[in-house]
Amino acid sequence: MQRLVKTVPKLRHVRFYQQLPMNTVVKFVPQQEAWIVERMGKFHSILSPGLAILLPFLDTIKYVKNLKEVAVAIPSQSAITQDNVTLALDGVLYYKIFDAYKASYGIDDCEYAITQLAQTTMRAEIGQMTLDKTLAERSHLNQRIVQSMNQAASEWGIQCLRYEIKDIHPPENVVASMHQQVSAERRKRAEILESEGQRQAAINVAEGQKQSQILESEAYKARQINAAEGEAQSILLKAQANAEAIARISKALLDEKSKEAVQLNIAEKYIESFGNIAKESTTVVVPQNVSDAAGMVTQLMAVMKANK
Repeated sequence: MQRLVKTVPKLRHVRFYQQLPMNTVVKFVPQQEAWIVERMGKFHSILSPGLAILLPFLDTIKYVKNLKEVAVAIPSQSAITQDNVTLALDGVLYYKIFDAYKASYGIDDCEYAITQLAQTTMRAEIGQMTLDKTLAERSHLNQRIVQSMNQAASEWGIQCLRYEIKDIHPPENVVASMHQQVSAERRKRAEILESEGQRQAAINVAEGQKQSQILESEAYKARQINAAEGEAQSILLKAQANAEAIARISKALLDEKSKEAVQLNIAEKYIESFGNIAKESTTVVVPQNVSDAAGMVTQLMAVMKANK
């Protein structure tokens, strides 16, 4: 059985040569361009912008280099991160030729070389970073790519100015997992905020109860102080009134007419007291000389004189 084999043509880098100026005696070099002149097949000089004189048949314009900043689109390519996630990335490279001699004789096709160098450098740098770090530190990744490229491109007379990653496309399952992670993180933050709110509310309620109890105890203390001060003032006034009454009684006892009135008052109080005792209790202890009111009055008056 004959086996059919389908041949696939190999992909090769197609180099597009720039159309060179015609070899004439007088030439005008445009601004921001460098023309490499070979004399009899050997490097002779680099023509700067302005008027240039060439020798016919001897001098040949071999290369024309653009000294402006050039932007080159880096096609989408796959790269594997440190945590084994395959990403598809594309970017834009900005470079500039600072040495026309090295860019002409140091590398065959400087634009193709710098493009390939950008792709390999980006793969190498992404392989040293995790997916989260790659997405979060894109600017840092761009700087690392530029630094790594300048180390190699300086031998070609090329300076890499900037490298910008346009898009990063993770696999669909990774994107779904990232969305779930974001949703879980948002739910976590919401629950934390809600618990913090409940905690703050409980603290506020406890603080309010504490302040209420403090105010209530201070009010009770103030009432007790006011009551004690009122009672002390009342006792003081009663004592002062009693003292004044005793002083007046003592003064009245010095007068004979007032003494008879005092004796009469004592006798009335004596009789009234025995009457009240009989009303309040069924058992009464009666002095032996209860019928002798005058004698009792005389004894009380004697006691009062002795205390004077």
